[in-house]
Amino acid sequence: MSQSTNITWHESGISKEQRRQQNNHHSFVLWFTGLSGSGKSTIANAVAKQLYNREIRNYVLDGDNIRFGLNKNLGFSVEDRTENIRRIGEVSKLFVDSGQVVLTAFISPFQEDRDQVRHILEESEFIEVYVDCPIEECEKRDPKGLYKKARSGEIKEFTGIDSPYERPQNPELVIKTGENSIEECANEVIVYLRSKNFI
Repeated sequence: MSQSTNITWHESGISKEQRRQQNNHHSFVLWFTGLSGSGKSTIANAVAKQLYNREIRNYVLDGDNIRFGLNKNLGFSVEDRTENIRRIGEVSKLFVDSGQVVLTAFISPFQEDRDQVRHILEESEFIEVYVDCPIEECEKRDPKGLYKKARSGEIKEFTGIDSPYERPQNPELVIKTGENSIEECANEVIVYLRSKNFI
């Protein structure tokens, strides 16, 4: 619930549909969710490059990068994780309103938080992509050394170790980064978008 008072919503003089027409493509969110080390950011950036090469305006919002700025005041408690995702949902909606494609790479471990983002967008604007990779493989990769720190107790409330990850119930896409290459996974996303005439 908003705590702001004495505010009025101002309608834009340019509609979302007009911006889409100018850009010559649909606007939507590709929401990549999965465990740390599953490949969310890698796949999101690979898809973004393919979209760019097709002259589709897009931007990647990466979980770590956002915490350097917009969300630098948030920790990793359940409440802060929820607020982290709420803010990203609102930022993503702005990108969609501007007629662009936004790709988000966030663990976003809780189904309720992901659903809240879905609900602030219109139908066909939220595409949940579950980056499905066994925790054993994620831990083997451990690109940031986080699993090792979590196992030693240096990091508390780490998703998959001492904090839960709720697998998406009905994602639009499931990509298996433990079985397929980066290129194959990115191509799966592009094929899906083409099948929906989004690109």
